Amino acid sequence: MLKESISLSQLMTLVINFLLGSAIIIGVGKGAEQDAWIAMVISTGFGMGIVYFYWFLISRLPGKNLYEIMEHCFKRYLVIPMALLYVIYFLYISSRVVRDFGELIASAILPNTPIEMISLTIALTMGYILYLGIEVLGRTSEIFSPYVVLFVLLLTIFLLASGNLEFSRIEPVLGEGIMPVAKAVFPSLFVFPFGELIAFTVILGKVTSFKYVKRVSLMGTAIAGLLLTHATILMVMTLGSDAMVRSNFPMLSAARQVSIGNFIERIDALVVFIMMLGILIKGSVFLFGALKGLEYVFRLPYRYFALPMSAVVSLFSVLISVNFADHLEEGLVVVPYFVHLPMQFGIPSVLLAVLLWKNRSRKRSGKNGVKC
Repeated sequence: MLKESISLSQLMTLVINFLLGSAIIIGVGKGAEQDAWIAMVISTGFGMGIVYFYWFLISRLPGKNLYEIMEHCFKRYLVIPMALLYVIYFLYISSRVVRDFGELIASAILPNTPIEMISLTIALTMGYILYLGIEVLGRTSEIFSPYVVLFVLLLTIFLLASGNLEFSRIEPVLGEGIMPVAKAVFPSLFVFPFGELIAFTVILGKVTSFKYVKRVSLMGTAIAGLLLTHATILMVMTLGSDAMVRSNFPMLSAARQVSIGNFIERIDALVVFIMMLGILIKGSVFLFGALKGLEYVFRLPYRYFALPMSAVVSLFSVLISVNFADHLEEGLVVVPYFVHLPMQFGIPSVLLAVLLWKNRSRKRSGKNGVKC
């Protein structure tokens, strides 16, 4: 198997674009209404704690990924079902991410294009990038990430210049108390998007300078949290809390409010680029997690599975729900409790407990050996 690695800058851009991903498409913290930005700030703090948790797990066995850590903790015959469970989970989330993008393009940009073709195109692109290697995904993210920051800045300037930002729309601050914010943070923002960083447990071991991984990952999470908070404030100030909650794609709706001198209008392309890059990176990272699981189970290079599994993701993204309303209901109400929490925190917590117990037992046996 080929030795692959990514740089620290590539890791940071991967984390940033991954967290933006579908979160910036459908909006986050809508349950808190005008206080959604407060929920986002709080969840960013929790998100940094989640990143530290995953780093701490991986750092117990540097250079190993999630599946290899499983094998260190348990026998292979027990690990294979667990690995297949994560393969299904990663493929499922990757399919949901592709569906988010398909709905965005089919309903807002290319209404006459079948969603099947949109999903197939983005999924095969993901498969081809991963076939070339995780390094190619890292370079893609690194090259295009500066444009994301630039386009967010331009969108802010255009909204300010067009007079669409009204500060009164974020008032009153905590008008309904802290409970709506708390409900928006847990479990919704806790598991989406920050808990989904579980996918990086198959990537962190491939970073060239592992000793800086924690610092870079935390920095990337903080930057992504700030960008999401900024985007949330823009949505609330431009649309108002009621319109933001009702809109399927609030960021796109906010961008469509731009009108400067009847000349600068319809800057949808800026927002679509941000969303497209985030979806490409996030879907690819989840797909890579599934491919590494198949590599572990079948002991074949993951590239063998890249294009077939991308086709499977495309198919599942279409069949996963009847319509977009059903898709959102499933993803924001059902999945967090019954899928995300066990896969993101349940199993990793068990693995960490077993790792710490084994390390402690090894140290005790070593000390006893010296005394003898």
